[in-house]
Amino acid sequence: MIGKKNIVFGFLYLVLTAALGPVMVDMYEDFGAAVGEKQKSVGRLQALQENEFEEDLESLNAEQIAKANTAGILGLNRLINAEMPIDSIKGGAHAHGNLEALLNIVVGLVIALLSVAVWLKQLISWLFIVGTIMHSGMLYLSVVFELSWAGALLQTGIGPVCILLGLLVAGVAACTGIKETDSQQ
Repeated sequence: MIGKKNIVFGFLYLVLTAALGPVMVDMYEDFGAAVGEKQKSVGRLQALQENEFEEDLESLNAEQIAKANTAGILGLNRLINAEMPIDSIKGGAHAHGNLEALLNIVVGLVIALLSVAVWLKQLISWLFIVGTIMHSGMLYLSVVFELSWAGALLQTGIGPVCILLGLLVAGVAACTGIKETDSQQ
């Protein structure tokens, strides 16, 4: 069965990409600390502004105001920096990887049902596997393991093109290769 490799690959790849969920949960500990620091520094800055830059009934000088502004900006920056790696995993390797893993499972099942030439089934099968590896696989390597060469391969666009081409070829094959049974006529 030609679609078997897509089904097996899909399930194994789904385990790999779904495992990023606990990784992201661990990353939220740093995020929580950054949120606390941001709230403290920006809250102080907001209170100073509401009190016309007076604190403890004393007017602040320009240097004190600048320090409060700097603390607020640095708090916001730390929050953004803590959130960025989580977002890059969540919106990239995790989401795309899970979707492409499930897509491979479905394609494997569809290929098994098609009555088309073996070479066409192989083409569809390999387009999805190569597309998945070159898209979410490279996202995984570049974001999780920070491998720059994977990011460079990702930029070529080969992965999404292979997946889209696989969808097109699978659609055409389904039009011609799914036979109607006597009960459907």
